[in-house]
Amino acid sequence: MNLFPAPWLRAGLLAAAILAALAAPFATQAQNGSDYPTKPIRLVVPYPPGGGTDVIARIVQERFSTLLGQQVLIDNRGGAAGSIGTEVVAKSAPDGYTVLFTLSSHTINPAIYTKLSFDTAKDFAPVGLVASLPQILVANNQFAPNTVAELVALAKAKPDSVSFASVGNGSPGHLAGELLKLRTGTHMTHIPYRGGGPAVTDVMGGQVPLLWVSIPAAAQFVKAGKLKALAVSTTKRSAAFPDVPTMQEAGIPDFDVDSWYAVFVPAKTPQPVIDKLNRVINTVVKEPEIREKLLAQGSEGVGGTPEQLGKVVTTELVRWQKLAKEASIKVD
Repeated sequence: MNLFPAPWLRAGLLAAAILAALAAPFATQAQNGSDYPTKPIRLVVPYPPGGGTDVIARIVQERFSTLLGQQVLIDNRGGAAGSIGTEVVAKSAPDGYTVLFTLSSHTINPAIYTKLSFDTAKDFAPVGLVASLPQILVANNQFAPNTVAELVALAKAKPDSVSFASVGNGSPGHLAGELLKLRTGTHMTHIPYRGGGPAVTDVMGGQVPLLWVSIPAAAQFVKAGKLKALAVSTTKRSAAFPDVPTMQEAGIPDFDVDSWYAVFVPAKTPQPVIDKLNRVINTVVKEPEIREKLLAQGSEGVGGTPEQLGKVVTTELVRWQKLAKEASIKVD
């Protein structure tokens, strides 16, 4: 038996070893994400075009693309208060090329939907907060009440005669409407839509008198006088609408529903990918031009670490479970 390979075989083995050695660093990079990104990124917005989430995503989209060196393409997947698009990301490969851009319904849905095809706490890794803003309560111009007090008086005088729209079951607007009912002892009917754009259109058209929605979806119509604003949902007024009172100023105690927009990736996404996306978010939300565009929509740039976003998710999962139980909110 010849224990020494022929010269041609030795040369082949040597070449293979050299190629393997050269390829190893690239294989490691691909595995840990340190060369990320090398191709376009799909940014899944789980709401239709024209809604608040879509508006905020499009404000930062171009800068994300520039700083990442790859196209960031928005993919609108509306329906079920964000659950349809969120499921798309949950079941995607954890490689950073399918990214979720969503709002705070991400932590509300588990409290009210009895069946979700994903686990909000386990199937996603937090990346970073992008913006924060109130919900705004707007009404059709022909709707009689011009204040929250007048709305509550009408709802009490004529139970179940008033309906309000939101971007869907489990949306921050839905929770704001339920909280208003709970705090005032009134009965109003919730009309869920598939997104802010369709809901705004129907309220302006008079099909539904009221709408709780994120400010970006309604801002231009309020400023144009096509909708009237009654209140905002947070404990401080919106810089975009400083004349619109908070719900507490309008006489509703213990009322605070804050909407946030944030980026998540599938669980097990490599940490270098998460870190790079987080750095981009923090850079973009500090840019004066972006901050100005966000402010024009009634929102403020946030930023921060993945850990900070993780704490928000953990806290709100508990908070909304409590409210859903108290208000008996469940969706099959």
